[in-house]
Amino acid sequence: MRIRATVAALSGTLALSALAVPAAHAGEEPAAPKLSASVADVTEVVGAPRAAAGDIEVTKVTVNGGKDVAIGTTAKKKFTLAITATAPSGIKVSSGFLWFGDDLDAAAGSELITPATPEEYNPTCDEVDATTSTCTVNVTADPARLRNAGAGVRWNVYAAVTDNDDTQVKLKNLKSDIRIQRAARLTVNASPEPVKKGKTITVAGALTRANWDTKKYAGYTQQPVKLQFKKKGASSYTTVKTVKSDSKGNLKTTVKASVDGTFRYVFAGTSTTPAVTSAGDAIDVR
Repeated sequence: MRIRATVAALSGTLALSALAVPAAHAGEEPAAPKLSASVADVTEVVGAPRAAAGDIEVTKVTVNGGKDVAIGTTAKKKFTLAITATAPSGIKVSSGFLWFGDDLDAAAGSELITPATPEEYNPTCDEVDATTSTCTVNVTADPARLRNAGAGVRWNVYAAVTDNDDTQVKLKNLKSDIRIQRAARLTVNASPEPVKKGKTITVAGALTRANWDTKKYAGYTQQPVKLQFKKKGASSYTTVKTVKSDSKGNLKTTVKASVDGTFRYVFAGTSTTPAVTSAGDAIDVR
């Protein structure tokens, strides 16, 4: 059964406490929170897949369907945060957000990936069985609130979970199952065009990635990038050689012209930066 649960949302630094208000079905007024001193503020067992507090357990946290998220320098990116929880009485609502760092209070000013609007704090909940539900919220990453230090690491997940007895737990240090990465760009340019058979072709390009500290793209230096070629009429590319980006992220190498075809560069990616493939650049050999 799918329900739309309502969670009261506040603005600014009070967004954290917004998740502390349990509620029932859409259209109902939020109920007052019922907090037990033993479960009001807890964290998970570090490194364990299961985080427990009292009779409420968070059994799974899934961000963006388990796929890494690449973010540029200006465009905001929306993706999902799904929290699966269980309790003897069943789960009324779960909601949350992502944060980076060692201190949630310090992160509250910037290193947060939260729902973009008060309405988006309201999750859609799917009942797995009588005791377990998965609640999903949309969160939005804003490059203005990101720093390079947050790339390639597992962000923390804050979850507020309320069961059908209106008991609530707040889990501050659950771990994301994906990485937030700095978006990359890759270009290619093969010249001269056309070229005589046997002559030298220069294949240039550039590997750049988002710099969240400066909000600009900059060269990704000293990275191995594959130069690939596809013969005209062929269905797949083959790797010609591996080229390393220079101190500014530029790529440049030479090959001998043999047949018509298309060149491209392919970067395999790193923990901080996703894989990226350039568009193809066709060459006419005469």
